[in-house]
Amino acid sequence: MQSLIILAEEGHELNPLIPHPIEMVLSLVVFAILFFAVKKWVVPNFEATFSERTSAIEGGLAAAETKQAEADAKLAELDRQLSEARHEAARIREEAREQGATIVAEMREQAQAESNRIVEHGKAQIEAERQQAVTSLRAEVGTLATGLAGRIVGESLDDDARQSRVVDRFLAELEGAS
Repeated sequence: MQSLIILAEEGHELNPLIPHPIEMVLSLVVFAILFFAVKKWVVPNFEATFSERTSAIEGGLAAAETKQAEADAKLAELDRQLSEARHEAARIREEAREQGATIVAEMREQAQAESNRIVEHGKAQIEAERQQAVTSLRAEVGTLATGLAGRIVGESLDDDARQSRVVDRFLAELEGAS
């Protein structure tokens, strides 16, 4: 400041574009002190913080990649298990269809066998009833025929052997005529 006053008194005008040498030196000293203080205390703290953040980010990225790889592996395993479960379900459905078809075929066979048995039983029962009816009819026709023949002939046909022969002969003639 004094130099400004001295220069102003001498009649020199100061050029605002050219700095004063003392100001330049003083500015350089203050800059050097600030630079040294920043380099000594601030920059190491920034570097430490940056390295911590960098390592935390890199560690986080590595952990994320590891977790992603694990998730991909688990997803692949789940997809494989799901595929196996689908194949197993399809196989079980196919086996169930085959078993169903087998059961239906067996039931048809059983139903056919039961139907055949019922038909055969019915035929046997009808045949037995027919035989019973024929026997009953023979006896009744025989009785009527011997009674009628006895009236026509005029003698009694009460003898069983004679009656049986007459009935058999009469029925044979009837069957031969039909």
